[in-house]
Amino acid sequence: MTRMRIITRTLTAAALLAATSCSSTVRSGNSPVFLVIDSLAGIRGASTPGSPSSLLFSDVITNVTTGAGCTQASPCPTVFSDSGTATLELAKKDVTSTAPTTNNQVTINRVHIHYRFADGTGVQGVTVPVDFDSFATATVPPTGSTTISFELVRVQAKQSTPLVQLRNGGALAVVADVTFIGRDQVGNDISVMGSIQIEFSDWADPA
Repeated sequence: MTRMRIITRTLTAAALLAATSCSSTVRSGNSPVFLVIDSLAGIRGASTPGSPSSLLFSDVITNVTTGAGCTQASPCPTVFSDSGTATLELAKKDVTSTAPTTNNQVTINRVHIHYRFADGTGVQGVTVPVDFDSFATATVPPTGSTTISFELVRVQAKQSTPLVQLRNGGALAVVADVTFIGRDQVGNDISVMGSIQIEFSDWADPA
């Protein structure tokens, strides 16, 4: 029994050390700077896109009443993607070091979108939309900030389970975890994640 307790404690300590090491690696990395999200917003897709908002009301189907034979009496059901926008800046890991240089500026080239419920659960393609990568490029300067636009909800998602069923009524609230992935000018990988709430439904169409 004593030997078993010693083995158990040893394995537990090893697991904790591994978890700590992994967390430390993720937090530190090799780049001398952090990416910081100043703001993250969603933009509702429509014939005339909506304004950026920290809470996105995403319309799964929109009745278009102008252009290409679409009228008030005979609207055209249309699916629009929703976009996102974020403002990013850099922060030094070592506050006593010199100011960042052009070597430290970070070029973002990929945005990963992961959908989940607020409690962290969700089955892709069944209860929440499928994850995807959105490719967008922007460079965050050594000082100041930059704004990057990206696709937040794809048309394909609104044409698939579970969103397509909402055309017949109902609503679905999810959290979108948005990870910006890039590299500084000397090759160090760097990323940062932010989250935004999305409310899916067949909302009233914009006037």
